[in-house]
Amino acid sequence: MRQAQRNTPPLGTPVGPDRKCVAHFTTHHTRPALYGRHAAATTWEDPLRITDLVFPALRYSLGTGMRAAFRPQVQGKENIPTTGAAIIASNHLAFLDSFFLPLVSPRAIHFLAKAEYFNGKGIKGRAMAGFFTGVGAIPVDRAGGRAAIAALNAGLDVLKDGELFGIYPEGTRSPDGRLYKGRTGVAHLALQTGVPVIPACVVDTNKVQPDKDKPLRLRPVKVTIKFGEPLDFSKYQDMPSNRHVIRAITDEVVDAIRALSGQEYVDRYASTPAPLTKK
Repeated sequence: MRQAQRNTPPLGTPVGPDRKCVAHFTTHHTRPALYGRHAAATTWEDPLRITDLVFPALRYSLGTGMRAAFRPQVQGKENIPTTGAAIIASNHLAFLDSFFLPLVSPRAIHFLAKAEYFNGKGIKGRAMAGFFTGVGAIPVDRAGGRAAIAALNAGLDVLKDGELFGIYPEGTRSPDGRLYKGRTGVAHLALQTGVPVIPACVVDTNKVQPDKDKPLRLRPVKVTIKFGEPLDFSKYQDMPSNRHVIRAITDEVVDAIRALSGQEYVDRYASTPAPLTKK
């Protein structure tokens, strides 16, 4: 397995035994409108309240079914802070990752989701919107040139409210199961908020559902979810525009994910996958 090669020293350090990770801006818990700064069809306030009410029930019901069907092994749940904001940065193998991770977490993890998942009509559309809202998904319009800005703004609002925000540094699902170079959104969020980054990984979720448009494989698959020790980059907050620091933080987070997952690392973005090496 090829190790990720870096020219910069590790920037992140474990936060320590205190699991209360509260950013400097989370001293109050008002719930601002998520999309006040960019266009969207809904606001953050109502979906958040729905998540608060529905998530425990969904975690119990769906989590029970998920454990019965796939028997996921969960490691490192103690690394998720009991209160306060944090970024959960994970590899991304399958569409189901955004359900496995929140349902095994003791707290809701808010991932981004396509806005069309929330805009469906009829009973099916309302049921889908309720489900995605219940598991903490955040609607974002990913079309157009401002999609990345909208995603970062959504993440900032979640973190400012003292919640957990989930992000996939690779920016998309891995096309072949390997771990690809990280996009810098996770670094921008960490630098702008000062919250800890918790590396995480999923293992073999791509065997449960190789294609998001096809049914699940209800055959024995050993799924594993791991949460690593939080990384603290708050001391670099005075350098939010330093491209070398941004790149180094991103690489450090991806290295921590690789250490958990054991994946082969590919030093290019997943949008341009490298050919598999014959073994």
